[in-house]
Amino acid sequence: MTYEIRLSDQLGHQLQAHREALKMSKTQLAEKAGKVREVVYRLEAGEDTTVSSLMAVLGALGLALRLERVGLPSAEEVARRFQEDDEGDDAS
Repeated sequence: MTYEIRLSDQLGHQLQAHREALKMSKTQLAEKAGKVREVVYRLEAGEDTTVSSLMAVLGALGLALRLERVGLPSAEEVARRFQEDDEGDDAS
């Protein structure tokens, strides 16, 4: 499967989905990647981490990074993403 990921939180959601599909805990994934558990938490939350940490976690999940030429997310995509966040906050 190929996913178009243009925002860091989208990457986080995909990493989490793959980890859960493999029935791995965050701790297990971190150990397999040779990283601390905090790295997995940060990646799945769409937060900053190092490229080497991302590559290690992708490898531990059996995934690879593929680069394709695309433009930046449109203003509408970004606005829609922030609107989803706001709507999620209302549901709490």
